[in-house]
Amino acid sequence: MREVISLNIGQAGVQIGGVLWELYCREHGLDLEGNRLSEAPTNICHMQTAVNLGDTSNEPQSGLNAEKSVTSIGKNDEASTQLGGGFHSFFEEMSTGNYSPRSIIVDLEPTVVDEIRTGRYKGLFSPSNIINGNEDAANNYARGMHTAGKKIMDQVVEGTRKMAERSEKLQGFLSTHSFGGGTGSGFASSLTQYLADEYNKKCRLEVAVFPSPTMSTAVVEPYNAVLTTSATLDLTDCVFLADNEAMYKICVNELDIDSPKYSNLNHLLAQTISSITSSLRFQGTLLTSEETNPAIRGFEFNSITPESHVSTNVSGTLNADFSDFQTNLVPYPRIHFPVMSYAPIVSKKKSIHQTQTVGDITSKCFDGTNRLAKCDNETGCYMACCILYRGDVTSKEVYQATSQIKQKKGVKFVQWSPSGFKHGINSSCPMAIDGSDMVFGLRAACLLSNTTAIKDAWSRLNSKYHVMLKKKAFTHWYISEGMEMSDFFEAQDNVLTLEDDYELLVKSDEVKEQ
Repeated sequence: MREVISLNIGQAGVQIGGVLWELYCREHGLDLEGNRLSEAPTNICHMQTAVNLGDTSNEPQSGLNAEKSVTSIGKNDEASTQLGGGFHSFFEEMSTGNYSPRSIIVDLEPTVVDEIRTGRYKGLFSPSNIINGNEDAANNYARGMHTAGKKIMDQVVEGTRKMAERSEKLQGFLSTHSFGGGTGSGFASSLTQYLADEYNKKCRLEVAVFPSPTMSTAVVEPYNAVLTTSATLDLTDCVFLADNEAMYKICVNELDIDSPKYSNLNHLLAQTISSITSSLRFQGTLLTSEETNPAIRGFEFNSITPESHVSTNVSGTLNADFSDFQTNLVPYPRIHFPVMSYAPIVSKKKSIHQTQTVGDITSKCFDGTNRLAKCDNETGCYMACCILYRGDVTSKEVYQATSQIKQKKGVKFVQWSPSGFKHGINSSCPMAIDGSDMVFGLRAACLLSNTTAIKDAWSRLNSKYHVMLKKKAFTHWYISEGMEMSDFFEAQDNVLTLEDDYELLVKSDEVKEQ
């Protein structure tokens, strides 16, 4: 087994986690207490494989070649595929015979955590893995990092250690939290430091809710976001970004929700995370690109620079290893903030009139309206892309869809980036949980794109941070909890350097349009 430990931290992380684990149970055929449903519908559409594409002009020569790339799931495998070949990566079997998430749920105050303890899925989680303090972080990074957070850190560390020891071959950690909250910033930073010290060889990925350009949950969000970014910049391997404003607009424009609530946003984000992890939870036969498409046999990616960390391996390994996300999306260690996009995002009302082909959902993923973080790719360019398909998708359809994307003028890559995309095709169909606003068909796609356009988000954040710090506004609340003024200036310099790093990537090379 290749286990992944999920860490749901703070109000945002806990609430997203509650929806996400309910969705996982639905996809794997588990009931409210983690027992296998006797008549759960299979979640396998028709095939499962992984494809690593280089130049999409070399598409299969015929439909026959494309059909050969399909790996069928036989009847003898039906029982295992219902749970998924990688199911045990995210769930562990208990002595009672039911399954429990490999997850730690933590918040500094009990309100949100108690919703898990008393909710529909209260029997799913082990009580020892649901941890809370008795005082709020008060949207204060310093309280989460230094004072209130320290009171429960030992308990969280112990729970994480025991879960890691029960793992046969731990892949890494997946944290879900918000940059703007006190627990999601301060406590998450402290926990990330522990993980980096104790499990430095394991991959550390995050899904983070980034401060929105105009929507804010707290006036001190810029402080919290800059401080946590600075503290963890060299400790995390890859951070997938979303922001509430972008998700809010998606709910209004695509799902016809007049006044979206956090629950609506959480359902959207949970579906996206599910697509990211589906390649780990539903594992099947993997084919190298030579086996999948004879036309590109022997193809190799062009290297970016001698110092580049982008993989030049043409094997289709996206379904196999947690670290592949980092390998395929992070060109340089600090440039590790991909943006998530998802398609289709369709309301029940619109679903009657829309068909969703592979080309349609691929095009939508590159459309800004389906991007979960606000950034204008017209002013930036892609450095790396991973497109994760799930459901009724064939490799031939993927080649055709990618060829169409490469003809779009708005899709631009930096000169030193490979012109191809990394693809994963997974046979698990998208599913919805009760109360979801989205309607699903036979297929879906999630785009993870590392783009220079995210530089604008760092620029906006640094600008707000500078204005507040210049007046030393609210800094006394942080200093009273153990911080010093030098910590503010050090964090500012670090994140300004990150912004400059993105700017240099834009200016150092010519941009080519695909």
